[in-house]
Amino acid sequence: MTIVLIVIHVIASLSIIGLVLLHSGRGGGLSDMFGGGLGSTAAGSTVVERNLDRLTVVAGVIFAFTSILLAQQL
Repeated sequence: MTIVLIVIHVIASLSIIGLVLLHSGRGGGLSDMFGGGLGSTAAGSTVVERNLDRLTVVAGVIFAFTSILLAQQL
């Protein structure tokens, strides 16, 4: 059971990293430094952005849940 939780935990953590990196920047930061702010439109939410937000939240909940379960098994 512990091995399964660890595998799910690692997959969730890697997916959080990937999903957060896919989010568009909202201000002066690294995204503007690399040209992300040159032709960007207003900060309106598109369907893709909302789905990306939902996936990030789901991955975060899975990560938190597996963290708690793994901590209880110690």
